[in-house]
Amino acid sequence: MMKIVIKKKKNGTGILISFSTQGENFKSVSERSKFFEKLHGRKQIIIRQKKKYEYHRLGVLDEVPHIPVDNSVFIIMQEHMKQMEEFFNQWEDKVMFKTFPVLLDKEEAEQLQEVPVQPEEKSRFKLIEVPKKKKVI
Repeated sequence: MMKIVIKKKKNGTGILISFSTQGENFKSVSERSKFFEKLHGRKQIIIRQKKKYEYHRLGVLDEVPHIPVDNSVFIIMQEHMKQMEEFFNQWEDKVMFKTFPVLLDKEEAEQLQEVPVQPEEKSRFKLIEVPKKKKVI
């Protein structure tokens, strides 16, 4: 008797998350912006005393390895789904999201295994010298 064995590649399954904001449910444009800042993080530049300070405030996706697919679509590994659900549930009356399982090839699975930013690095800071203005004569 012949035995046939089908081996499944260990590439993994990811979760595709698609979301849409319900613009009319946000109190203001700034509240909607706050949602995107909390998700993607934001860059802030402050100029003081001829010095330029650049901050990067981290968002949820800075802590979770992901593959961007489109503006409101990205793929994560299953083990990060709870964190993403908790985030989206904070915005449940303003943002709709759906999840779909997706098969990942080897490269995609490796990309999603990358080490995320450590939570204690919630804000990164960089000092940049502002170039002096040239006097026009």
